[in-house]
Amino acid sequence: MSDLANRFQVAQNEVVELNEAPDVQTKLKLYALYKQASEGDVSGERPSAIQFVAQAKFDAWSKLAGVAREQAMQDYVDLVEQLKANDA
Repeated sequence: MSDLANRFQVAQNEVVELNEAPDVQTKLKLYALYKQASEGDVSGERPSAIQFVAQAKFDAWSKLAGVAREQAMQDYVDLVEQLKANDA
């Protein structure tokens, strides 16, 4: 496993240990970065409007289309580091 992949794994564990939960927009960004890093570009149809949480997640992920997996991992790690610094 590469160093970046290890840091990505550590960041996934650290984000759940934050004292304060991130706001909704930050949670969506974390979700989108995680999905882009682990699965690549979003696929499938956009959920219907009545599924507003699923639709928000889909939209956040689709904004990252074309971002390389390694870049998404690095952005995720950086965001978690920033959250940890603000959480102290």
